[in-house]
Amino acid sequence: MSDTEIEIRPLQATDEPQWRDLWQAYLKFYNTSVPEQVYQSTLQRLLGDDPQDFSCLVAVKNGRLVGFTHFLFHRHAWKIENTCYLQDLYADSDVRGTGVGRKLIEAVYAAADQANAPAVYWLTQDFNTAARQLYDRVGKQTPFIRYNRP
Repeated sequence: MSDTEIEIRPLQATDEPQWRDLWQAYLKFYNTSVPEQVYQSTLQRLLGDDPQDFSCLVAVKNGRLVGFTHFLFHRHAWKIENTCYLQDLYADSDVRGTGVGRKLIEAVYAAADQANAPAVYWLTQDFNTAARQLYDRVGKQTPFIRYNRP
């Protein structure tokens, strides 16, 4: 692999320190944080083999994690097959604009196809302009508005 190539692969237990740094940066972007027990729980779920848990793919460049995506499969009342929810996507600021985000999304698409879950969806905030430029190229914006329990 040349120094400009990006490898996409599943998260490994030895990736924890770099994954944690990237996830902290991602959470900081959204002006939030999580307690230590959530880091531990999330990591265990990402590394586990329960089909109801999240999966994680990481982007690696020159031996260093430069991005990740967390996603899961779930049932859908309008479909027989499962649906894939891409919950988190993050690329380190050093590699933004180099195709890392696209490669991670395409890897989730491939995982969804392999799992016979052709529908993949995700959310973002309206101010996430840079990411939305990518999302407009690899996805289709829907008219849905999200609500949360107060």
